[in-house]
Amino acid sequence: MVKGPGLYSDIGKKARDLLYKDYQSDHKFTVTTYTSNGVAITSTGIKKGELLLADVTTELKNKNITTKVKVDTNSNLFTTFTVDEPAPGLKTIFSFIEPDQRSGKVELQYQHEYAGISTSIGLTAKPIVNFSGVVGNNCVSVGTDLSFDTANGNFTKLNAGLNFSHSDLVASLTLNDKGDTLNASYYHIVSPLTNTAVGAELTRSFSINENSLTIGTQHALDPLTTVKARLNNYGRASALIQHEWRPKSLFTISGEVDTRAIEKSAKVGLALALKP
Repeated sequence: MVKGPGLYSDIGKKARDLLYKDYQSDHKFTVTTYTSNGVAITSTGIKKGELLLADVTTELKNKNITTKVKVDTNSNLFTTFTVDEPAPGLKTIFSFIEPDQRSGKVELQYQHEYAGISTSIGLTAKPIVNFSGVVGNNCVSVGTDLSFDTANGNFTKLNAGLNFSHSDLVASLTLNDKGDTLNASYYHIVSPLTNTAVGAELTRSFSINENSLTIGTQHALDPLTTVKARLNNYGRASALIQHEWRPKSLFTISGEVDTRAIEKSAKVGLALALKP
C-alpha cells in the first residue's frame, strides 16, 4: 500500500495502542503452528473467571489471496477471504459467519497518496452500508465514518475526525455518536532509542455531562522487554510488562488496581503467545 493518510480507523490508533493494547485481566494462551504447505493454525484459550473460551483459526496465503477460517466454542464459523491489491492500492474483503445467514459482507479498501477509502455492504435484501473516507497526506488528514441502515432509512453512525502527524507525535480529534461524544488523543515519542512514548486520551460526553481522561507511557527496558503504565481520572492504575523470549513469542503480565479502593484485590492478567 502507498504511504498516505491511511484509513479512518488509523485516526488516533497510536494513542489507543499505547493506552489499551495488551492490557487484560484474563488469562490467555495462544499457540501458532505451521504445516508443510504453509497453513498457519492458531489455537487460543481464554479463561474469564470460571468461564473458559477457545477458538481455532486456520490461515492460508496463496499469492495475494488470504483465506482465514475460525471456529469458536459456540460452534460459530467465521470465514474471511482477502484479496490484496487486485489493482494498485486496492484490497477486497469478503466475510461471513455461519450459521448467521445475515452476516455476509463485502468490503473494499482503497489507499492513495492523498486519500483512504473503505466501504462495505451487507449481503442481505436490506443491508447496512458503511462508508469511511480520509483525505490529506501523511501529516494532516480529515475524514468521516458513516453507516446507513437501508431497512429503516436511518444513519446508525455519524462520525468525523481530524489527524495531525509529525515525526515524533500524533494528535487527533474525533466527534462520535452522532455528535454526542468528543474524543481528543495525543501520542508523543520521547526517545526512539528506548521506544519511550507518552500518550493521553480525553473523552467528553455531552449527553451525560461527563469527562474521562486516561494518560499512559511505555518504555523498552531492553530490545526484548517493554513496560507500560496508565492511569485514568477514576483512579484505576494499570501496568504491564511484556517480554519476547523468542522471535514472535511473547509473555505478558498485566495488573490493575483501584487507587480509590485499595482494599479490593488487584486484577491480574497473563498472556502467552507461542510461535515457532
